[in-house]
Amino acid sequence: MLKPEIILGIDPGFGRMGYGVIEKMKTGEWRAIDFGCIDTSPKKKFVERLQEVYEAVEFLIKKYQPSVVGVEKLFFARNVTTAIEVAQARGVILLCAGQAGLIIDEFTPQQIKQAITGYGKSEKVQMQKMVAIILGIKDKIKSDDAADALAVALCTGQSLWLKKVK
Repeated sequence: MLKPEIILGIDPGFGRMGYGVIEKMKTGEWRAIDFGCIDTSPKKKFVERLQEVYEAVEFLIKKYQPSVVGVEKLFFARNVTTAIEVAQARGVILLCAGQAGLIIDEFTPQQIKQAITGYGKSEKVQMQKMVAIILGIKDKIKSDDAADALAVALCTGQSLWLKKVK
């Protein structure tokens, strides 16, 4: 029996990291297995928060055993300090997935929006609604970070399909 296609999508951050785990069903549709956020304490040193991010990603990989990890690329224009810290958390996430031997796909916010809504400049509300519709999630996804992570996972899934078609 074939292993089900499971994708872990991550919206990187060091204070809050969104994650979404999806699975491809026999019908070809995707369903959400789990999603949420990992919060680190602002009272801890930055390096300790990075360690927490690493451990959280390692836990998610062990628990769900994805075949692919999708990670959002950074796009910051305002706060350079925050961008650097999020970039470091992103590096920890990529390292953890790489050490697990997983395929890693990376997408810009515009690529993700294009894949989910068909328009690369969609508003966040449009994205969240489409993610919920595609995955059959009835309730509003409470966290923007979790919704973004599910969008990353879906974009990754569509990318896999495109790679197989080529």
